[in-house]
Amino acid sequence: MSFTFDNTFVRELDGLFVPWQAAQASAPELLALDTDLAAELGVSDAELRSPDGIAMLVGNIVPAGAEPVAMAYAGHQFGGYSPQLGDGRALLLGEIIDTSGRRRDLHLKGSGRTPFARGGDGKAAVGPMLREYVVSAAMSALGVPTTRSLAVVATGDDVARETMLPGAVLVRVAASHLRVGTFQFAAAQVDPALVRRLADYAIGRHYPDAIDEANPYLALFDRVFDAQASLVAQWMALGFIHGVMNTDNVTISGETIDYGPCAFMDAFDPATVFSSIDHGGRYAYGNQPMITQWNLARFAETLLGLFDDDLNTAVEIATARLQQFPDRYHGYWSAAMRAKLGLGDERPGDDELVTDLLDLMAAERADYSAFFRALASGGLEDPTFAGWIERWSARLGEVGDHRASVAAAMDRVNPLYIPRNHLVEEALTAATAGDLGPFDRLVDVLSQPFDERPGLERYAVGADADFAAGYQTFCGT
Repeated sequence: MSFTFDNTFVRELDGLFVPWQAAQASAPELLALDTDLAAELGVSDAELRSPDGIAMLVGNIVPAGAEPVAMAYAGHQFGGYSPQLGDGRALLLGEIIDTSGRRRDLHLKGSGRTPFARGGDGKAAVGPMLREYVVSAAMSALGVPTTRSLAVVATGDDVARETMLPGAVLVRVAASHLRVGTFQFAAAQVDPALVRRLADYAIGRHYPDAIDEANPYLALFDRVFDAQASLVAQWMALGFIHGVMNTDNVTISGETIDYGPCAFMDAFDPATVFSSIDHGGRYAYGNQPMITQWNLARFAETLLGLFDDDLNTAVEIATARLQQFPDRYHGYWSAAMRAKLGLGDERPGDDELVTDLLDLMAAERADYSAFFRALASGGLEDPTFAGWIERWSARLGEVGDHRASVAAAMDRVNPLYIPRNHLVEEALTAATAGDLGPFDRLVDVLSQPFDERPGLERYAVGADADFAAGYQTFCGT
């Protein structure tokens, strides 16, 4: 296998992992492979499709230079703190340098029990692993920072959930798997040197420019703060609901990670919750910015000793930074929404125009993604929106060629094809039964989310009311 590993996490951060091996899969079979991503990583799809390649992807063979470890981290899960979580069913194989010179983690999910398994079986089923593959691929095509899925490999072994299901391993690629929860675990060891080593590592890996700042650790916090504000603004603009925004799912790099109970909205409603375990709606669509600020506060707590030697001063510094989050987030979100409406540069009254539209959309339960495409094409005929459209048209001003260019610009940021929930479920159900056709077609459609193509009309509309009314997502554990 042509991967060349250089495992800095293992080399530099002893105490934050446990060396481990994947469980052996009895009859591995490749279900999905991102050949474009393979090329980015400098390996041919022929290598990965070979028997040795598949064995490596499922964890049966440890490639030369890899040092598989289960990573340790803590986390707040639905607001409750767990001092030790960690990779209960996952392994970091190691780090590789891709063809663009970027360092990237190669990671297995569903590879068997580890010391962090907390009573779980360490396995994963085909459906949830293919869900992560298809949604992460869609997010990448939409331009959202995200972990990527290189492959899904069936293990040939069943896993016990509500019923027996075919098992699978997902091969994930990430800028790193450093999380807020990693810092929480380090801080819980009451070892300031470990927190400092971790912070130095995060700076060197993700934000090397921070080393030149007066306080590099405060600069690290600022960079993560900004990356997360930008990321969640992009989620909101696309109608994406992560579903499990625990601190162990907040990356230092600013990539979206862990596509468990995630989903995209059809009918617009800020209170939308899909996750079966989010009983109180903590991670509802409309709560995502506020939760991000809360998660960043937990990150700041781990760094207080590096902000200033005096705790009171450190708290004041962190508090002042966190109070800036609403404005920082709003700046990113407002720019994204103006782009969706073709508004260009910010002008007085734009925020009111956007919020009034969202209020109307919520009242009418308008299809969030389809609405903006219909608006651009002039195909929106609902009289409810007539007054608002007059205001929007006045804001745009010119007509003719200008309006055509506005519509084209809107179509470049408003996707026609998103992972519609009923289509995802249709694809996963078929794949679990052995038919990968619907899954492969869906992945292909989502690879070009902005470009209308003939024959794909069913991929651009939401589910019927009966499906939407009872739809829930699950963590897949």
